[in-house]
Amino acid sequence: MSADDAQVASQFLAALEAAMQTGEREPVYALLAVDVEWVAPQRTLQGLDELKEKHTWGLPPEQFDLEFEEVEWTDLGDGRFVVAVREAYRWKATGERAHHRDRRIEVTIRNGKITRYELRNVG
Repeated sequence: MSADDAQVASQFLAALEAAMQTGEREPVYALLAVDVEWVAPQRTLQGLDELKEKHTWGLPPEQFDLEFEEVEWTDLGDGRFVVAVREAYRWKATGERAHHRDRRIEVTIRNGKITRYELRNVG
């Protein structure tokens, strides 16, 4: 496992979580290659420009806080990493869990940048 690639993967997940909480996407974009392939259940986007123009970030409704509960990244070799993430939605008013979504995120890293991102809904 490349320690540098593992660090990029961890930074990416932290930036992605923050983007989902705040709407601030620039830290995510900074970790992506210009020719990134962004694969999500709804569609696949090619390149950073298309991602910026066409991706709709499903921010949680106002009444919820969102946090990622994750397990460690698994190194699949050749710059590929995968992690299971549970998106936990909590009521802002009480802090109690309202619901969750289980996701699987796989990234490919080349030269310190994410060149491929794939999100799958699981469970």
